[in-house]
Amino acid sequence: MRTMKTILASLLLLTFSNAALAQMGKLSIASALLTSSQVIDSWVSNTETHVIAVAEAMPDDKYSFAPSDGAFKNVRTFAEQLKHLAANNYWMAAKIMLEKPTDDQEKEQGPDSVKTKAEILEYVKGSFVALHQAVATIDTKNEVEPLTATGVAWQRARLGLAIDAVAHCFDHYGQLVEYLRMNGIVPPGSR
Repeated sequence: MRTMKTILASLLLLTFSNAALAQMGKLSIASALLTSSQVIDSWVSNTETHVIAVAEAMPDDKYSFAPSDGAFKNVRTFAEQLKHLAANNYWMAAKIMLEKPTDDQEKEQGPDSVKTKAEILEYVKGSFVALHQAVATIDTKNEVEPLTATGVAWQRARLGLAIDAVAHCFDHYGQLVEYLRMNGIVPPGSR
């Protein structure tokens, strides 16, 4: 209950602040309003910036790195983490646009032919292009429209898929950062 009161108070302050700024001529209310698609797209851009920087920071010869001791036994390599993340982005984008994902996207592993750092970077960048295109199709009429043939509850609407894509990317971003640190590389976001 206390959290709800805090959220409501914050929303009221934000509303009054925007109205006061608009009256002073410093902010146009019309320009302050964003569409769902714009908000989501800004999150996709933020995620893309973080993921690409980490992918570029790892040297080519370390893309095959995977920790192997203790709780890390049998985990994905750095390259596999990126391909998985990208395949999931493509899968989410396809689902948002009501298209059929490819088999390698369904399996969330990416194409076997994508192996080198350059190829993987291109694949990851392409996945963000697909995600940007997909979230551009989200509007107030379809954002929570029920979708069929998707998994869990949070994936049964376009908005949920877009949020899940960003959350999934940041989950793997955290793992990729750890892989960098295990190789003595300070992650770009910590420099």
